[in-house]
Amino acid sequence: MRLGKGQTDQREDLVMSLRDFLARFRPTGTPGATVTGVPADRAAERAAELEPPLARLADVQREAARIRAAADREAEAVRQSAARQAAEIVTAARARVPQVRQEASVSVRRAARGEVREIRSAGDRAASRVRERARERMPALIDRVVADALRFTDRAEGAP
Repeated sequence: MRLGKGQTDQREDLVMSLRDFLARFRPTGTPGATVTGVPADRAAERAAELEPPLARLADVQREAARIRAAADREAEAVRQSAARQAAEIVTAARARVPQVRQEASVSVRRAARGEVREIRSAGDRAASRVRERARERMPALIDRVVADALRFTDRAEGAP
């Protein structure tokens, strides 16, 4: 509860320290003096002493609240901007999907064609070696077939 200047909390008035209570009975002047004094009001002194710093603290708290509110507004604006940018990036990426797929398929097809050329070239080389071996072996095989045919015909002629 905030108190105005010169006001004190009723509870504070009721709960008084023993020292404050006894201080009320202490003489305020020198012994034998006829001047009477008024007991010190400690609660009022404390309130008078603390009120200016507390008032400044209240101002600081209001300023802190204002700064926090401004920071919250700025943070929300940054979040909204980031969300818009993210949405734009996603939209642009989705728009590029067909182009990226086309580019990827072109490079895959190019690689596949190169692989096909290599396989075909290896097959051509293997076929060429087979033909070369066949050319080398053909005369000997033909001689063998002719010899076997002649033997077969000789046996067939000599047979009853």
